Amino acid sequence: MINIILPVDFGDKTDQLVDGAIKFAKQLNGRIYLIHVAPSDIGFAIGDMGFQYFPEVEANEIREELVLLNKIEQRIIAQDIDCEHLLKQGLAKDIILEYAKAKNGDYIVMGSHGRSGIYDVFVGSLTKGLTKSSTIPVLVLPIHD
Repeated sequence: MINIILPVDFGDKTDQLVDGAIKFAKQLNGRIYLIHVAPSDIGFAIGDMGFQYFPEVEANEIREELVLLNKIEQRIIAQDIDCEHLLKQGLAKDIILEYAKAKNGDYIVMGSHGRSGIYDVFVGSLTKGLTKSSTIPVLVLPIHD
């Protein structure tokens, strides 16, 4: 069976990405390993007293993201595709590559909004970083408005 790593960010184009990954998995008789990487600084805020950490904010955010991840997993399973998920905090590129290695990933499926130039200079691109660093193929699905 082909192992497909599917990172999601819960953005407004996540449904399109998931649909593309489902189609790809069906064509290859693949299994999807769904992953969401939450930032490490979820519970931090800057206020009058400088940086403050609010563990309850972080816990609530992680709980909400797990609910969303579970819904996507159930949607994939409903299409008769094996699926499991992981939510982890940290640096997305590193965690996704570690997960792909741990799950013997054959492909990483990512979405691209088609931005380039100045956007990449200031914001960076996870997809671009993965394509440069990954030892397994990265399938980039165009996700446009």
